[in-house]
Amino acid sequence: MPISVGEEGHVGSSACRNSDLETSCSAVSRSDMAAECGSGNCDAWAARDPFGILSPYKFDRKTVRSDDVSLRITHCGVCYADVAWTRKLVPGHEIAGVVAKVGADVRNFKVGDHVGVGTYVNSCRDCEKLSRELLLKTHLHFQWYCFKIPDGYPLEKAAPLLCAGITVYTPMMRHNMNQPGKSLGVIGLGGLGHMAVKFGKAFGLKVTVISTSESKREEAVRLLGADNFVISSDENQIESLKSSLHFIIDTASGDHPFDPYLSLLKVGVMALHSFPSEIKVHPANLNLGGRSLSGSVTGATKDIQEMINLCAANKIYPDIEMLKMDYIHEALQRLVDRDVRFRFVIDIENSF
Repeated sequence: MPISVGEEGHVGSSACRNSDLETSCSAVSRSDMAAECGSGNCDAWAARDPFGILSPYKFDRKTVRSDDVSLRITHCGVCYADVAWTRKLVPGHEIAGVVAKVGADVRNFKVGDHVGVGTYVNSCRDCEKLSRELLLKTHLHFQWYCFKIPDGYPLEKAAPLLCAGITVYTPMMRHNMNQPGKSLGVIGLGGLGHMAVKFGKAFGLKVTVISTSESKREEAVRLLGADNFVISSDENQIESLKSSLHFIIDTASGDHPFDPYLSLLKVGVMALHSFPSEIKVHPANLNLGGRSLSGSVTGATKDIQEMINLCAANKIYPDIEMLKMDYIHEALQRLVDRDVRFRFVIDIENSF
């Protein structure tokens, strides 16, 4: 399955809203979904209706240009963003695979290299914001949105790094959350949260997981090595944490209060990764406490490669559940139901 880095369409994961799944999948038979549509040199699953229901689809990729890298996709992670945003497109933004062809001007990749592609594959490469934050004042071609996966690092484990991994790694580095001995709170223990715990432990932090679900206690402490686990709805447990944390990574999806969590900080920063409908904060929680609330998504190209190399060197691996492409609608429903430990990854190579 080829993909040319530099195009907007990615081949891989999928999505549909919870309500859409319930009302629409009943009307779409398995044989309907299995019926291929279109023709071309690339196999995919696409959402071609208003509900985001996916089914097999073929299309033609463009010819590889001088600054393109073409890869054979082997794996693709499934992100919660796929649930919200897939409409009339071929989704997927946690991609891992093997280089199949390179353009004449490509110098950093060769055929056979293991590589990953993440949340963006093009940009203006010119504005001040991109020069400062994304492109690091380097003139980037499409080849620069492709990242080397070191030898020996499993491709299926590498895929979630391209979104879940870099999403939490970026603010941790930006706000110096890599200081051994300091304390980190992680709100939410899903795809992003479990990576924040893994990075925190690798950095030598004392990690506290804050969750709505008691059922995640054993996984947080025994499997991931968290030092502490508290239930967010338990006022006594939250009270015991007040002014005890140096940093907080907030990965909780949906609307949730901010003041109770900000009060857990000493003088530090809380980094937000979700998209609640609104943020309400009492000014005293920021001003009098000297606390900060920050937002972050994805990361710079330099940071992505740095994060991948760190994971390889320290044997940091996402915890994944592998699936075939034809299980995608069940997987999406389980994602909505928070029934995944901790990232779904599609076995693209064996699904077509």
